Amino acid sequence: MTSCTNSNKEVIIIGAGYTGLAAAFDLSRAGCKVTIYESDSDIGGLAGTFEINKGIRIEKFYHHWFTSDVDVLDLIDELGLGHLKRYVSSNTGLYYANSIFRLASPLDLLTFSALPFLDRIRTGLMALVARRINDWKPLEHVSAEEWLIRHGGRNGYDKIWKPLMQGKFGVEAKNVSAVWMWNKLKLRGSSRNKKGGESLVYFGGGFGALTDGIRKSLSDRGVAIKLNTPVRSVLVENGKAVGVETEHGTHRADAVLATIPLPQFLTMTPELPSNFRRSCEQIRFLGNSCLVLRLNRSLSSTYWLNVADPTFPFVGIIEHTNLDPKENYGGDHVVYLSKYLPTTEPLFSFTPDEMLDYCVPFIQRIFPEFDRSWILSHHVWKARYSQPVITKEYSSNIPPLRTPVDDLWLCTMAQIYPEDRGTNYAVRYGRRVAKEMLDSFNNAHSCGCDESSNLLVGNRIAGA
Repeated sequence: MTSCTNSNKEVIIIGAGYTGLAAAFDLSRAGCKVTIYESDSDIGGLAGTFEINKGIRIEKFYHHWFTSDVDVLDLIDELGLGHLKRYVSSNTGLYYANSIFRLASPLDLLTFSALPFLDRIRTGLMALVARRINDWKPLEHVSAEEWLIRHGGRNGYDKIWKPLMQGKFGVEAKNVSAVWMWNKLKLRGSSRNKKGGESLVYFGGGFGALTDGIRKSLSDRGVAIKLNTPVRSVLVENGKAVGVETEHGTHRADAVLATIPLPQFLTMTPELPSNFRRSCEQIRFLGNSCLVLRLNRSLSSTYWLNVADPTFPFVGIIEHTNLDPKENYGGDHVVYLSKYLPTTEPLFSFTPDEMLDYCVPFIQRIFPEFDRSWILSHHVWKARYSQPVITKEYSSNIPPLRTPVDDLWLCTMAQIYPEDRGTNYAVRYGRRVAKEMLDSFNNAHSCGCDESSNLLVGNRIAGA
């Protein structure tokens, strides 16, 4: 592929999550010299993996894709790994009033006896309403609670949505915008098969195999990835980013792209204008503590069990091996129990053993036959900035990709909107910022080459 000679800039990317990796993929393909700095011991960010048993890796936090997640699925094809995509029918359920209900299709909703029949109809129609909304901006002025009650009724809200919202956002639940809920309903609705069931996508070998494929592609184009190397500060001279400072010294470059959590970026860049900083500081985050269990038997046949009970410490029980077969994990069963919470809560500081002791009684309330003897191993993974709180009028505080500091770019999960964070949108926005950076380089130098040579990622991203 021909690239613009004036795009041969040296670029530093802070963070080796999927946003930074996707941006590096396109910047390097255009001829830029790219170096990625990552504070962790491996790439992948929130989609990073660990060894759960004798050479078998799995994600630290549960992951899958919807069939509508075209950005990451297209990237997989570009990497030549399309044959490893796995399309799977999802088995979803809801734990409510001490019972497990199957809720994997519209027909399941019609038989959901916890709701009167008319409320089941209203709840189903609400999903159709969400799919037909294309202009989300009027929803910014409405809370998710108001919108759900208006379209689904008070009964459906109290029995389904309220406990799920409280389980996800805790004290922030009432502050969440209708935009967030609309996007969730629309996304899930767009991933239905012809029979109304939900279709999901996973990757053969797991996300670790995909990040290995990305790593190889980047390495082939000379991208350097510096692991275990946190950036201390962004170097700014005369209003322009000129590099970064790490414990190993200074690395100067033509441009810097930060893909780390927004609060960390603000800390390492004190030169940002005060009005820009104040706007960014309005965005709040929840952390996540995720318990991963390796079991010698299955809890149930359900992949994703939503827990509609505010007395439970987690909003979902995800039995990963009901999505990706247990044979890929040495015959063991893998279960995730996820808890979003403020990082100031004591539970966030629990050790793995403390977290296990805390969660076991709750698991046994749902699955009375569950016994600790089933547990082969357990792990806890934590993220301080796992979920931005999407409040009303959220768009007014989203920082632009191009910061007020020249040649300093920012692309983080807090800027993903109206969509919600996830690997698909990390790829979309990472490629978007790469295109904007290349356009900026070329415009600044008036290289005069064919504009089409700057399109690195296909028509979908160019028009995003």
